[in-house]
Amino acid sequence: MNTEHNWITTPITTDILRGALELEHTAHGVLPHRLPARARAQCSDEQLARSESQPSGVRLVFRTRATAIELDTVPTKQVYVGAPPRPEGIYDLLVDGRLTGQATVTGGNTLAIDMATWTAESRPGPPGTLRFTELPDGDKDVEIWLPYNETTELVALRTDAPVEPAPDRGRRVWLHHGSSISHGSDAASPTAIWPALAASLGGVELINLGLGGSALLDPFTARALRDTPADLISVKMGINLVNADLMRLRAFTPAVHGFLDTIRDGHPTTPLLVVSPIFCPIHEDTPGPTAPDFATLGTGQLRFRAAGDPAERASGKLTLNVIRDELARIVAQRAAEDPNLHLLDGRALYGAADSAELPLPDELHPDAATHRRIGTRFAELAFTATGPFTDGSA
Repeated sequence: MNTEHNWITTPITTDILRGALELEHTAHGVLPHRLPARARAQCSDEQLARSESQPSGVRLVFRTRATAIELDTVPTKQVYVGAPPRPEGIYDLLVDGRLTGQATVTGGNTLAIDMATWTAESRPGPPGTLRFTELPDGDKDVEIWLPYNETTELVALRTDAPVEPAPDRGRRVWLHHGSSISHGSDAASPTAIWPALAASLGGVELINLGLGGSALLDPFTARALRDTPADLISVKMGINLVNADLMRLRAFTPAVHGFLDTIRDGHPTTPLLVVSPIFCPIHEDTPGPTAPDFATLGTGQLRFRAAGDPAERASGKLTLNVIRDELARIVAQRAAEDPNLHLLDGRALYGAADSAELPLPDELHPDAATHRRIGTRFAELAFTATGPFTDGSA
């Protein structure tokens, strides 16, 4: 710890943390979760456990005169056996809404994942310290956005002036659920994931339940959405169901209805936007499962491939085009009695022309430039005067 300042330690509580549904007390401090304990207890899948504990969209938010801030954390950094090293998780510092600093934390735990066997080995490590100094003097709103790709235990927050919860600015709360694309995969930083960009442009507070590999129409996720206060809700579904080859069309249709029914149990009239998959060439007409292309590891670039057979569509296997057509039919059917239910074709966010210009580097996930494009387009389509999330001011 730096001793040049007269540090004040502030407990990390829900008063100064946004974007998490629950805080777990650990041996080191607190661990933000994006699914509640009841949901976590209903599924033992390690992929889900990793995804929901990675704090995408989670941020410390407070008001202070401090010019120096330290944050002790224990990150868990993922490495893939035989694959190139992954970038360090980035913390974004916003002062009065403007990005003013970025940093990483060294140390922490390591989780080594073997994609050939889908086993993982955990190696413990020490806490690390994040520092931001020479901040402007005077009262200001401070936000520290946590890395979207590193499970992050929060150990201690220190400042050289007192901290208080930021005042309520009266912004609407947008609750979003989606896959790894919504989670943030391959974005430049936590405020550069497409939902965070869209939230900033739309002037709303984000709760991001983008769960890498885990947007699977799970009933416990629907109940988490049902039970979370929100002014706006969106659900982006499809790609993970193809990736995992989880269900056939016969199961998909009632599962979507059930998922939407559960959300409506808690939010009967809230604007609810169903977003179909963005364009993904390998799965437009080829079912899953999705498999790593191990032949590309030697090139320094992990890529994915579709391992299904297009002929299997006849037996009800899902492709992205099948899912888009069925979601359009379901939403049209339900909208006759639910005027606050809307559909957004994911290809309006990223379509075939975008794929030609900005191809998905690993055949599955967007890069930083594509996150910016998707976020900007979502804001234009959802938050403007003609969009389903308009506040009526435009």
